Amino acid sequence: PNAYFKTDLNENIKLGLAINAPFGLKTEYDEEWLGRFQADMSELKTINFNPAIAFKLNDQLSLGLGISAMWAEATLTRAVNLGPFGHGSVKVKGDDWGFGYNLGAIYQATADTRIGIAYRSKVEQHLDGDAKFRRPTNALPAALLAATANGDITADVSLPASLSFSAFSHLNDKWELMGDITWTRWSQFERLAVYRNSGTLLTETIENWDNTMRYSVGVNYLYSDAIKLRAGLAYDEEAIKDEFRTARIPGNDRKWISLGASYQMSPTSKFDVGYAHLFISDAKIDDDQTAVSAAAPFNNGRVRGEYEGRVDILSLQYTHNF
Repeated sequence: PNAYFKTDLNENIKLGLAINAPFGLKTEYDEEWLGRFQADMSELKTINFNPAIAFKLNDQLSLGLGISAMWAEATLTRAVNLGPFGHGSVKVKGDDWGFGYNLGAIYQATADTRIGIAYRSKVEQHLDGDAKFRRPTNALPAALLAATANGDITADVSLPASLSFSAFSHLNDKWELMGDITWTRWSQFERLAVYRNSGTLLTETIENWDNTMRYSVGVNYLYSDAIKLRAGLAYDEEAIKDEFRTARIPGNDRKWISLGASYQMSPTSKFDVGYAHLFISDAKIDDDQTAVSAAAPFNNGRVRGEYEGRVDILSLQYTHNF
């Protein structure tokens, strides 16, 4: 969900507020699936509050800046292999507030064409929460009792910076053309480490993600004064390398096909609907977590295979001018 508000201070200065969810994911498996000792449920929620101000310097150039206050909550669950003592489970959950900024500019190159650039800074999240274990029995060796003790945890996560270039052109009375290119600095996500408050490492996953590019192109067709039709294509790179793919985030490159329509219900009210289908490239996984050490005292097994995926997105939006 998202909401946006904009008001004019004067002809050249605008104030705005955006409330949205720029990052988010959830994967959830059946409790008895083969890889349950590596991942059961993984969820990230974010809510971003982004006040902004924009300045129209002249008829061609406008500049904007804003501040992000982002709340994030992460939840990870999985089964725990306790060997001859049976199977337990663990739930790790934490949240935090992080802060960043965003900058933008729009240049009106001609009466029919404008070019935009937007930058969003990274947001550092220092998640605080707890780990809750469920054991089949408390008759465990001291080492396993310590490894499965409930307690407070911390984890640091960097949500990435991004840079976008976009263009819009009014071709004629019926057609509009637009496109954008977005770079996202996912390479900052090198590892996901969860620590107990004592400083002991609870769990660690090597991520080593790559920076990504996203390319898109779209058209608008003005069917009538009240109805505008839309269509678009996009190619969205995945940050995850094959050798570091995990069951928690088994993503891969995506190709988008999108359709939409806008209906001007009245001079002050507009309704939009959009649909997108994402074709996700098959993703191979070979994650061997059978090694046992002091930092990883459980044999989590080996998950080897291939993921097939697809996504369907339906979105609705209402705009009202006061």
